[in-house]
Amino acid sequence: MGGFFGVASKQDCVFDLFFGIDYHSHLGTRRGGMAVYKDGTFNRSIHNIENAPFRTKFDKDVQEMKGEMGIGCISDFEPQPLIIRSHHGTYAITTVSKINNQNELTQNLFEQGQAHFLEMSGGDINATELVAALINQKENLIEGIRYALEQVDGSLSLLLMTPAGIYAARDKYGRTPIIIGKNEQGFCATFESFAYKNLGYEDYKELGPGEIDVITSEQCLTLVHPGKEMKICTFLWVYYGYPASSYEGISVERMRYNCGAKMAARDNVKPDIVAGVPDSGVAHAIGYANASGIPFSRPFIKYTPTWPRSFMPTIQSRRNLIAKMKLLAVQDLIKDKSLLLIDDSIVRGTQLRETTEFLYQSGAKEVHIRPACPPLVYGCKYLNFSRSSSEMDLITRRVIERLEGTEVTDEILQEYTDPESPKYEQMVEEIRKELNFTSLRFNRLDDMLDAVEIDRCKLCTYCWDGKE
Repeated sequence: MGGFFGVASKQDCVFDLFFGIDYHSHLGTRRGGMAVYKDGTFNRSIHNIENAPFRTKFDKDVQEMKGEMGIGCISDFEPQPLIIRSHHGTYAITTVSKINNQNELTQNLFEQGQAHFLEMSGGDINATELVAALINQKENLIEGIRYALEQVDGSLSLLLMTPAGIYAARDKYGRTPIIIGKNEQGFCATFESFAYKNLGYEDYKELGPGEIDVITSEQCLTLVHPGKEMKICTFLWVYYGYPASSYEGISVERMRYNCGAKMAARDNVKPDIVAGVPDSGVAHAIGYANASGIPFSRPFIKYTPTWPRSFMPTIQSRRNLIAKMKLLAVQDLIKDKSLLLIDDSIVRGTQLRETTEFLYQSGAKEVHIRPACPPLVYGCKYLNFSRSSSEMDLITRRVIERLEGTEVTDEILQEYTDPESPKYEQMVEEIRKELNFTSLRFNRLDDMLDAVEIDRCKLCTYCWDGKE
């Protein structure tokens, strides 16, 4: 995944830019980048942040970089921001995107005269470079940005910095957010709304789907007005968003609390305690506990002094061990207890199965699992959020294939997404047995969407129900 931040100010913006980008560290773990503009010159720095936090890697750069405008990002994929020289002049660009038709777009550009693209170490081309090439097909930047938004199958939001200002363009269906903040010195643009709060900015506006604005130190000007159709990712509230984040006026923490309360209203078990898997499961668990009257407890504590982010080693064989090491168990809150544990979701099921086994080994009598979202049946087509590289990585798909024993059509899959159907109940029971839970009950899609408190037609639910 990834997130970005940009600032246009009357004074040097590097301090705000540095901390604004850093506040997106929960969205990416591989690369960070900053680009600033001052007196006709662009200056850029990109670092690998797999083994050290963003602040550590960029501390020296912040002391040296100067500029009244800047953009930057945290990314799990391509190195960015990029500095591009084109017939539009020189500009810096950073994106949050998933481009499903990358090969088609690349071939079209070659046929239209594009000479080459730089190839990254994995063999792919840089998606942000591809977006810049699309923008450069048009005579002016505004038309170029509109063209890029329309051409991409998947999703695309971007910040583009020129000497005249920073263009902010939200995905045509609003799948990812862009929020504008304002203070006495200027404006900022951000993926996460909380990123500017401690820097002295106030809420100014949230871009609508397909909207393009330009910010300077003096103003935020709308260049392309928003479209009417929105499909923002619901998983932003369930898992990816930080608790202090808000999207479309609804905070992550509030949605998760609502979600937990709705889960409690449908449940019939009476455990000794309710707990959430840190961090995303905690607010869900508090909502459940308050609605049910069952005490909330913390049998797991995340070790934050040296685990502030989701560091993963490059050696695959150690990934599962590392994933568990940052969670510490409190034995006397587990032994002889019946626990109800809420996690944001079940993807592969591996970590939750190991967590449950550890709880049993620590003396737990029962472990009831309550995922805060419905079963994930479809791999995400629209964002690079998914933690699975193939749909068969999803435990639901493996169980469905085992139960069906034949070719699984979309019509069959739809039966498994219906919580009232026998096939759904059979799938849930098979997952429960495979992962060794005392009981398993997923949140319902209708309850989860109600918890968001915005119109359902504005929410993307593809990964749960396959509906585009």
